[in-house]
Amino acid sequence: MLHILYLAHDLADPAVRRRVLMLREGGADVSLAGFRRDDNVLASVEGIAPIELGTTADGQFGQRIAAVAKACFGLGGRLGGLRRPDVIIARNLEMLAVANRAATLFGAKVPVVYECLDIHRLLLRKDMAGKAIRGAEAYLGRDVRALITSSPAFVDNYFKPLSGLTAPIMLLENKVLELSDHDAPISPVARLPQDGEPWRIGWFGALRCSKSLKLLSDFSRAMAGQVEIELRGRPAYSEFDDFDGFVRNEPFMTYHGPYKNPEDLARIYGAVQFSWAIDFFEEGLNSSWLLPNRLYEGCRYGAVPIALSGTETARFVERKMIGFRLAEANLEHLADLFQTMTADRYLTAFNAIVAQDPKVWICDRADCQALVRDIAQIAALPRTVQPVPVLSQPVAQKVDVHEG
Repeated sequence: MLHILYLAHDLADPAVRRRVLMLREGGADVSLAGFRRDDNVLASVEGIAPIELGTTADGQFGQRIAAVAKACFGLGGRLGGLRRPDVIIARNLEMLAVANRAATLFGAKVPVVYECLDIHRLLLRKDMAGKAIRGAEAYLGRDVRALITSSPAFVDNYFKPLSGLTAPIMLLENKVLELSDHDAPISPVARLPQDGEPWRIGWFGALRCSKSLKLLSDFSRAMAGQVEIELRGRPAYSEFDDFDGFVRNEPFMTYHGPYKNPEDLARIYGAVQFSWAIDFFEEGLNSSWLLPNRLYEGCRYGAVPIALSGTETARFVERKMIGFRLAEANLEHLADLFQTMTADRYLTAFNAIVAQDPKVWICDRADCQALVRDIAQIAALPRTVQPVPVLSQPVAQKVDVHEG
């Protein structure tokens, strides 16, 4: 059985839990180590006791560098009782530094795979600081066997032209992990508001965008109760002046706390008609390039996505001929969308989503097994040989970083 050491930047991140579940379901034995940011018990993985390397603070880049340096210095003691992994997967740049150190602790150097699902704004700066960070990434990633990322726009806008990384790229979209053996296929049901009830927009997942929060507040107030906003997930409190206080004072907005992914997805998306798939956290950069978890989650359970034109998310929904796209993310355009929303218009949008092949949205057991096989293939190759092309599975595709 393939033994994977998974190094996580945030052990409480639900996306880390999902990836570990995916690897285990694919047949791998997974050891988990990383940093703690909070105590989100919903992100714990049954049967795995993670090795904690320290505590980091969201948005505190300097503190995180210091924590990584300290962890690397004491890594031998933390990982001393662990049997040698066949491959190490490092999630995010800071964990790539830890992975390089960890790889030397097990005798022969262990193959490393770099997983990067967000492009931090510091990597995109054009000054000396940006060049230095990109140089550090290229240096730390000089021997990685493969790079995992989640959006083709990350490849086109960063990894090809700027990163300096030369490893083959595996495109692994943020699909819903679906492992249950259902007696019948999941069939989302349209949920038209009853007489007098509002439309509901769900903004779920990593809540880190203060601009979205303000826009949805202004919009829901302007609609005077005709549209309500449901918030669920983990707020990045460093990005808001007072998230809890702000939402508490909103008449048409409710925060329901964190949820378990994928177990709670059907319930929470089944309570809304629309999914907010817009993000301004790193506006014009990462936010324009990502394909967020909530896009796949919402569509899987029939929530119609609202995207912003000019982004990778908007291009995705346009190709699939689903959802709604705002020409501009402002109160006027959002209000116009809902002032013209009818039952027929909503049902047409809903039916366009449920008509899609479910494989567009989900990663199933066979996909998990294919991913682990591909990682095992990568790990088995000599360091002097580039990894074989990842087979064109629905869950992962190989992208040639050297394409013109």
